Amino acid sequence: MRGPALRRLLAGFLLMALWEVAVARGWLDPFYLPPPSRIAVTLGELFARPVFYEHLLATFTAAIAGLGLGLLIGAVLGLLAALVRPVAELLEPVMVLLNAIPRVILAPLFVIWFGIGLGSKVALAVVLVAVLVFFAVHAGVRDVDPRLVERVVTLGGGRWAVVREVYLPSVTAWVMGNLRVAVGFAFTGAVVGEFVASSRGLGYLLSFAQSTYNAAQVVALVLLVAAVVLLLFALAGALERRLLRWRHG
Repeated sequence: MRGPALRRLLAGFLLMALWEVAVARGWLDPFYLPPPSRIAVTLGELFARPVFYEHLLATFTAAIAGLGLGLLIGAVLGLLAALVRPVAELLEPVMVLLNAIPRVILAPLFVIWFGIGLGSKVALAVVLVAVLVFFAVHAGVRDVDPRLVERVVTLGGGRWAVVREVYLPSVTAWVMGNLRVAVGFAFTGAVVGEFVASSRGLGYLLSFAQSTYNAAQVVALVLLVAAVVLLLFALAGALERRLLRWRHG
């Protein structure tokens, strides 16, 4: 293990030890902030219940579906808006508006439209991801050197050749550069949607724990979601480095 990673690990253990001591000495109220030992026990209890895996699968399904659809919709709309002026005039005001407001506030509206099932969670994740990817693709197309386009045209390439050989590589780089953020947005949409109204998922469990003042379960679930997202961040980073190797080689 490298030095910085080891130092971060030791700092984390020190923080948890101080936290545990603070609760044991009565400096922190365990009702509001349970000790790490109690949170660890709660996590173990969650994983020991077979039904917990159904909740975990529900959140993963909504997040991954929202991520995939959001990437596709955002990339297609961003590319069209960058290349076709009338499309840009139609889409840009909508995307700017969606980007200006906290998009999670759309969750209650999506529940009304799509119900408390999977649809409303996927829809919220899609909106969160698609707006991010739309602007990333738009920036990717603007970042293209006009001289590259001229060279492809000079060599006899048509519009599709320009898109395939010039725009798509640039767009891919911008999308992959934002993939980790998109993963976080997708899980945010899924969990927030479940928190607002659902019968399953990690967000539903969070809502239930909050309503019963079970602080240990709330913290345990928050840490679990954070761990899952960090793991996916690492996977997305590895995928980004692999797919964008051409930029550095």
